[in-house]
This record gives sequence, C-alpha cells and structure tokens, in this order.
Amino acid sequence: MARDRKPSLTRTHPRLRSRARLAAAALAALTAGATALALTETPATAAGTAASPTKGHDVSSHQKSVNWPSAKAKGATFVYVKATESTTYRNPYFGQQYDGARKAGIIRGAYHFALPDRSSGASQAAYFVAHGGDWKADGWTLPPALDIETNPYDRKHPCYGLSKTGTVNWIKAFSAEVNRETGRRPVIYTTSLWWKTCTGDNSSLASAHALWIARHGSADAGSLPAGWSYWTFWQYDNSGSLPGDQNLFNGTVSQLRKFARGY
Repeated sequence: MARDRKPSLTRTHPRLRSRARLAAAALAALTAGATALALTETPATAAGTAASPTKGHDVSSHQKSVNWPSAKAKGATFVYVKATESTTYRNPYFGQQYDGARKAGIIRGAYHFALPDRSSGASQAAYFVAHGGDWKADGWTLPPALDIETNPYDRKHPCYGLSKTGTVNWIKAFSAEVNRETGRRPVIYTTSLWWKTCTGDNSSLASAHALWIARHGSADAGSLPAGWSYWTFWQYDNSGSLPGDQNLFNGTVSQLRKFARGY
C-alpha cells in the first residue's frame, strides 16, 4: 500500500504479467468461482460466488488531490483512503480524498498504517478514529482498516521488535478499541508472508475480521493467512487505471454496500 514517507513494500512482489493480462486473469478467476463475500463479518457464513469483481483502489498523500469524477468514470466503486500513521501523522489530503470520493458516488473508507513499535494498539486506534477512522451505517462508509505489514523504517526488524504473541496482542488491542468506538471490527490489510513471519500464522483473528490481502503480480490472491478461507479485498497491483493501488472486492456492488452497512 502506498506509504507517505517510504515506498510501498508491497511493490517488492515480482510482476509476472502485464497489468492488462493481470486484470483479465483476475476477472476470469473471480467469475470462474472465487468465494463470495459473506454479508456479515463472520467468514464461516460465506457462500456462493461473485458474478463479477467489484473494482476499487486505495490512495494516500502520494496521490495528492484526486480527480474523483474521473476515477468514477474509470470504474471505481470503492476506495480506501489513508488517514493516519502511528499517533503522529495525518494525511494532509485526507479531506479532499475521503469527502471527494463520497461526492463522486464512490463508497469510501479510511485506513491506518500501524507502527507497533511506536505506541500501543489502543492508542493508535484512538488516534485513527479521532482523525478519520470513524464509521457509520450509511452504505457509503466502509469499516475502518488496519494496514499492518513489514516495517518500512527498519528492514532489520520487519516485526517491529515484537514477539509473535506481542504482535497478535497489539492487533487485538487496536481492534478492540476501534470496535469500542465505532461498533465495527477493522478490516485487516496484510501479506501472507508477513502474517506468517510476525504472528506465527495465528488464526485467532480471522473469525472477527475481514481480510484485505496484498499480493501483486499474480492471477490469483494465492495462499491466505491462517484462519481465512477467502479474501474480502485484494490489492493486486500498485498502478493501473485508477489512482493509487488497484483493488478488487470479492462480491457484487450490492454485497459491497451491505458490507459497508454492517450486515
């Protein structure tokens, strides 16, 4: 995912196909029978297949002021906008991006970039909710999202110096505070490799959290972290027709709107 002060680490994934072939393959994979999104936050209730993927993207301050009518015309149905990082950074373009997307008729949500070595999960969650990470059941607001992945500021400590148990507990604390303040559990954005390395492939979080998997350069989302049997969002490329990173939602537009509402 695009970082405001460091290059996106998801860009280290090799690209095995051109963007055009990737998009076509992604469409084929989903229409051939990818598992559809459950209409609740409990993955065990998922059933059926998506008739077609729902196209979206994510943005940060790298994209600055986004031309939202143009994004909408190019097929954007949803977008996640970076709001905060740790407890010290706020995206200066957040208002234009978040409110502008809604005015253009795009379902939008906010995400927080976690730095677990800087402060507690609860304190970062509170900062996030106070600066854009809130949620309401209006059908236009996606649940808050937690972006947790390899440490971009210290490659020698990809897990931020935390133990596997410490990492899981940090995420649980973040989730509990977001849920307490907003009534929704956050979507978790991560990579399978980071999750395995830094949580020990812990499966205890899957039942309460939708998965936003980052996997670039492949025709499918690949193996998922333990506990998740399907992805809700898939970030499949860091450039394309839409501003920022390219994403798909594992369901129809109607399912996306129901997911946004919380049921």
